Amino acid sequence: MLAATALPAAAQQLSLGALSTYLNGLKTAQAEFTQINADGTISTGTIYIKRPGRARFEYNPPEQTLVLASAGQLAIFDAKSNTGPEQYPLARTPLNLILAQNVDLGRNGMVVGHNYDGTATTVTAQDPEHPEYGNIQLTFTGNPTELRQWVITDDAGQQTTVVLGELRKGGTISDRNFSIVAEAESRNR
Repeated sequence: MLAATALPAAAQQLSLGALSTYLNGLKTAQAEFTQINADGTISTGTIYIKRPGRARFEYNPPEQTLVLASAGQLAIFDAKSNTGPEQYPLARTPLNLILAQNVDLGRNGMVVGHNYDGTATTVTAQDPEHPEYGNIQLTFTGNPTELRQWVITDDAGQQTTVVLGELRKGGTISDRNFSIVAEAESRNR
């Protein structure tokens, strides 16, 4: 009985160093996700991550959207559009903070919030040189450390929440899955 009551007390806030090490060790991963959009609509799909700098969000029907982060760009493909993808510099988005070559949450001014609610550690991070780009709020559980969700607040103050299913780490993901150029060419055939 004593051991059972002592277990919850052993859980604690994860340090910024431990979270940085976890993110830097995350080379490839994939997971099902549920996204709550700023307008309250819900989308689902699969995310593929290949660090540094690459992510692919494949949305389930009826969505016809594909989001790619690659080559320093964030591209949004909308099947309903007959134009190319909308593109933004990845460095101008909070997603860049977790896809960076070297994540250092201890960097001066990057973390603007670091909390623990008894179950999960939440870190709010922003680009210290450009806080106007928005921020990303990352939620992790411990034992072992796992990224569970993030909330991106963009430069207009709109929030998008992504809740991750089981994160399957490791494995091989082809670079072609992240190629904005290859995706644009395949859609123009």
